[in-house]
Amino acid sequence: MRLETLSMRICFFGDSFVNGTGDDDCLGWVGRLCAAERRAGADLTMYNLGIRRDTSEDILRRWKPEAAVRLPVDSDGRLVFSFGLNDLAPDDEFGRPRISEGASLQNAHDILSEASAWRPTLMMGPLPVTSSQPRNDQIRSYSEHLNGLCASLGVPFFDAVPFAAEVYETWRREADAGDGIHPNAESYSAFASAIHAWWPWR
Repeated sequence: MRLETLSMRICFFGDSFVNGTGDDDCLGWVGRLCAAERRAGADLTMYNLGIRRDTSEDILRRWKPEAAVRLPVDSDGRLVFSFGLNDLAPDDEFGRPRISEGASLQNAHDILSEASAWRPTLMMGPLPVTSSQPRNDQIRSYSEHLNGLCASLGVPFFDAVPFAAEVYETWRREADAGDGIHPNAESYSAFASAIHAWWPWR
């Protein structure tokens, strides 16, 4: 990310976890991550473009026009994506996902190939922190395929699976105290710290 750059704008696209839903401080990991950089002296403008329940199809449709108005030609603009959990969420009584894994990965390919050709781009992997072990296993499998896709496109990928294992108990405690899905400040802060130390972000 080269955060020492003079002036930078970063668009974060994703779902409710990008939005920071459930955080009593209304910062989420995106707000905390960027606040830490600004405190360290970075001239950073952050656009949180996370929308609850958004799937890869939603982000494929909206990311380019939303980014274009925020990242003018003469700006040092960057892009960060995080999606997939809503794609895999069961959509009917048979447990079929809202979007199949194959379609989701194709959407990811279309998003990331165009985005990375336009601006420096990062991809954050999905968080397997649900209370359902079968769904966590599904998310881990999806994350592995997404990691391979990112490697083929040259897009740095943050593997959230090891992080999720470290903070699972805290994440579940905070989520269970809220809506059962989204955590609160402690978990979002931990996620921000993990990304802050990740070399492609630095």
